[in-house]
Amino acid sequence: MSELDLSKFEKKMIVRNMRPGDIDSIIDMQTVCFPGMIPWERDQLESHLEVFPEGQFVAEFDGEVIGSCSSLIINFDEYDDRHTWDDVTDNGYITNHNPNGYNLYGIEVMVHPAYRKMKVGQRLYEARKELARQMNLKSIIIGGRIPNYHQVANQMSPREYVEQVTTHRLYDPVLTFQLRNGFTLMRINRNYLPDDKLSNKYATLMEWNNVDYLPKSKRFFKTSNPVRICVVQYMMRQINSFEDFASQVEYFTDVASDAGSDFAVFPEIFTTQLMSFLGEKSPALAVRKLTDFTEQYIELFTMLAVRYNVNIIGGSHFVKEDNDEIYNIAYLFRRDGTIEKQYKLHITPNERSWWGISPGNDIRVFDTDCGKIAIQICYDIEFPELARIATDMGARIIFTPFCTEDRQGYLRVRYCAQARAVENQVYTVISGTVGNLPQTENMDIQYAQSGIFAPSDFEFARDGIVGETNANIEMVLIGDVDLEILRRQRMEGTVRQLLDRRHDLFKVEYKNKKRNL
Repeated sequence: MSELDLSKFEKKMIVRNMRPGDIDSIIDMQTVCFPGMIPWERDQLESHLEVFPEGQFVAEFDGEVIGSCSSLIINFDEYDDRHTWDDVTDNGYITNHNPNGYNLYGIEVMVHPAYRKMKVGQRLYEARKELARQMNLKSIIIGGRIPNYHQVANQMSPREYVEQVTTHRLYDPVLTFQLRNGFTLMRINRNYLPDDKLSNKYATLMEWNNVDYLPKSKRFFKTSNPVRICVVQYMMRQINSFEDFASQVEYFTDVASDAGSDFAVFPEIFTTQLMSFLGEKSPALAVRKLTDFTEQYIELFTMLAVRYNVNIIGGSHFVKEDNDEIYNIAYLFRRDGTIEKQYKLHITPNERSWWGISPGNDIRVFDTDCGKIAIQICYDIEFPELARIATDMGARIIFTPFCTEDRQGYLRVRYCAQARAVENQVYTVISGTVGNLPQTENMDIQYAQSGIFAPSDFEFARDGIVGETNANIEMVLIGDVDLEILRRQRMEGTVRQLLDRRHDLFKVEYKNKKRNL
């Protein structure tokens, strides 16, 4: 008898992170697992994968998805004791996920009925526990259904039913399972899931404590998380060399560093000051000559960021790339010596007709030692979709280097920056050029009044203005923004624009990543 090929008998059971290709199977499975309850929307599951992919798991058996679970990280103490499922999941989109939180909150576990009694649910719970250990989270909290309660609801209260199940006098498929997996009862919440008729809308709040947890600090919450920003309102004037430009830039970086700033912010295309000694009258040709300084510009700002220990938003600079196209690019020079870049996405008619500038295509959010930030160059801040996408990608500060020649253009930038701060509950920063370059075509006059803006609420600066420069003079603005206040106000503010969005009515789609927000 020939040796058997054992591989053809194998049926593999694995638990892995969810992938976009699993979404249809999960939605179909949910309608089978929870008949009569509203299933996931595709854009909710896509949001889970974008916001916190590590917390989403599926069980796969012989190549078929047979179970899944979803979760997010929160600081549980920030939520009302009687919170609902919608409260703690931002209506199923988990955009309230807090990567600095202490608790993993489980919002869904399901196993296809045809595969129950195969320890699928236990495997998914173990995956969550291992994630909590790896991420050093204090506990896992879940709002569990009690689907057998409807059978005895006319005989006993939810508390009595839970006591009966806890003491093994009654059996409940969810609560009994959770108790066996090491979860303990915290309390019972009413109206947790309005469409959960089997549980009469009740849920048991359960917790599993991570015994390997190492406290991160003596306090659960920071009282303050300040970030100091130095905004440079830069005077455009005649210079004779790149060294003259470098000397001015270093002066302002030194000022920012002496003030203990975390960020120094320069204006859009302020490197066009170099055109003042190039001697080229044609704007299109002058821009191409300007791109020859790209490497010197990058070397200068990288050196300054490290030497003065400050993250620098290096304004923006015209850069020629391999396709011979010219782009308006803003660079982030981190104080650890690393560099990132953001292309300007919307090109003004002026940039297109005078200089032949091409648009970029990617919306970027950057990690820094002060949290996530975004850069949206001048005209880009006037398109609200970009700020919304960046906010949902985690940005807490949006920097806008700008260059405008008149008050009308400046006010478009300013008003839009302030609007973005309010509607996204973020800080926005604008930094512009002043002065004039009489001999430089299309860069001859400038108008600016730079500023730092906050959402408009009691915890923030009066009028939502952290600080602003005087109009049309060279100066710096130094101001502090507090990311801890921002975090708290998103949860507890007079208004909560992020949490109160009507995902059922509208969405913003970022086509480059096929992402629904």
